[in-house]
Amino acid sequence: MYKLEIELRNETGLHVRPASLFVKEAAKYKSEISIIRNNVEYNGKSIMGILSMGAAKGDKLMIIAKGEDEKEAIKGLKALVDSNFGE
Repeated sequence: MYKLEIELRNETGLHVRPASLFVKEAAKYKSEISIIRNNVEYNGKSIMGILSMGAAKGDKLMIIAKGEDEKEAIKGLKALVDSNFGE
């Protein structure tokens, strides 16, 4: 298991377009991907799960990857978040 805390810095948070980019990136990996916000765990490969989080700019989230490519998954998702989802 590999974990990383991130802070959303893009203006829209994890709403439709950024959430779909997150799910698309997460789907590239075999590992299970989860996101924890306010002590609630969400499936990082589910667009509905990500959208139901209601994550906004400034929110701190914990990304967790479990599986054979967990480090690569965290690295790829961190790069996406760090790029502010291309906004």
